[in-house]
Amino acid sequence: MKENKNTPPCAVPLAGLSEKVPKLFGIPSGVPGLDELFFTFQFESDEVKRVPLNGLPSSAVIHLTGVPDTGKSLIGEQFSITQASRGYNVLYVTVEIPAPFLAQSFIERSKALKVEWDNIKDRIFILDTVKYPELRDNVNNLCQILSDTIENKEINVTIIDSITGLYEGREMMARSVVRKLYEIMKKYYQSAIFISQKRSSHEEASAEAAGGYAVPHIVDCTIVLSKIVLNSKAAATMYGRKPGEVLRTIRIDGCRMCGHDSRVHLLEINEFGILQVGKPLAEVLR
Repeated sequence: MKENKNTPPCAVPLAGLSEKVPKLFGIPSGVPGLDELFFTFQFESDEVKRVPLNGLPSSAVIHLTGVPDTGKSLIGEQFSITQASRGYNVLYVTVEIPAPFLAQSFIERSKALKVEWDNIKDRIFILDTVKYPELRDNVNNLCQILSDTIENKEINVTIIDSITGLYEGREMMARSVVRKLYEIMKKYYQSAIFISQKRSSHEEASAEAAGGYAVPHIVDCTIVLSKIVLNSKAAATMYGRKPGEVLRTIRIDGCRMCGHDSRVHLLEINEFGILQVGKPLAEVLR
């Protein structure tokens, strides 16, 4: 008997989905201190114990948001280089920076991470929507290219920097655009990062980005980056810094894939431009 395509979908028991449930494991981010913030649970002797995931949750679409100069693109690049160095193919969709200049940044970042450029240059694929506005302005065209590229290049990891540029000036369409991109990522079990910009009017530490709360509601996990300029001696003393320094923080706003540390942590950028997660802010203030 042929299946009638017009038949509406019906509910199925969880048992009927067991073969389709993906295995949950950690995907190394390349950002020291970040991977330890995710965890899962297991039963041992009638007790529930927390087990570190040691990475970003696999097959998750992570929304990374923050104001300019908080380290969003740096995290995207560190993640890309780390995964490419482990032998996985990465697709980096650039919406803001032309591909040749992005490649230059990757070259410098790989030096700082002590990764041989020759070992990754054939594993990171750049899709330049800056050069092709017909992709940037039409999400259906972009989704088709994404599907073809993921299949043909055997992509495992996808980064879009930034999704904000795909609905700039038409933020009422943000939910529709992000939903279509999300569906493509889930179809191909991609471990993905969607980078988005916060408007200056948004609360610094909130998950809201350009496009409103519709964006974080769709994705699997939201990570918020923020910064504080220590303009006064009192503020600098409170954080153990010098006046005029910039204090960057990172917070996992929510993750429906696994457990996570929801505290605000310091986010440091070393002299080589490499990000790493530091102590919880509460410990610093204490």
